[in-house]
Amino acid sequence: MIVVGATLHTKHQSRSSLEVTIAVLVPMVQATLAVYLFRAGTEPHTLLQAAVGAGLMGVWSSVLFGSGGAIQNQRWQGTLEMIMLAPRPPALVILPITLATAVTGTYAMIATLAWGRLLYGIRLDFVDPVAFAVAVPVCVLALGMFGLLLAAAFVLLRNANALANTLEYPVWLVSGMLVPISVLPAWTNPLAAALPTTWGAQAVREAAVGGGPVWPSLGVCLAVSAGYLGLGAILMTRMERRARAAATLALA
Repeated sequence: MIVVGATLHTKHQSRSSLEVTIAVLVPMVQATLAVYLFRAGTEPHTLLQAAVGAGLMGVWSSVLFGSGGAIQNQRWQGTLEMIMLAPRPPALVILPITLATAVTGTYAMIATLAWGRLLYGIRLDFVDPVAFAVAVPVCVLALGMFGLLLAAAFVLLRNANALANTLEYPVWLVSGMLVPISVLPAWTNPLAAALPTTWGAQAVREAAVGGGPVWPSLGVCLAVSAGYLGLGAILMTRMERRARAAATLALA
């Protein structure tokens, strides 16, 4: 059910002109900004780190806005009530949507690396190509599970984009996708450790430019993601019941 649902929603998003336009343009803009910000560095791997970080930012943005947008689209089309009334746990119905947004977001990683290579001549010399090929899907899976937790709030709120707009930049900043966590205030460390995006981004960065072992970071990423999956399933059921009681599933 999850595989079929994720495939269906991925096809649906690929046919949305707005989703396609954002997926094509935003990663290139982020990659360009990241390259110019990091170009002043003297270390050879800095530009590759910028390209990888910009790609992770694109995946996160796709998951965040895609999850909220998918729920809003179901509400606008009048199908959200039927999804919530399906004789299955709400998490199993919503999880394919969040996974689909994460799968769609993988284009951001491919686009930023290709953009950096073709336009700026960044050499894609990964420290561990095999680990990088494993770390990226694991990070995408982690983001999809994290999206399920966010979707619990998106089901309850009529305007999900209001919440999404406030989470985009703080999460990628605290997760160290582009800026190292070491340069942030010490009080952000507990927040960073609690986010699967932090461990996923760390694993991808370590596989790309080095700096530490990849597999421990991937293990922690999967463990934290499993916790978010369980928490998201519980909150989805409670939010769904509350939304029914408050009559906020439909537009009116």
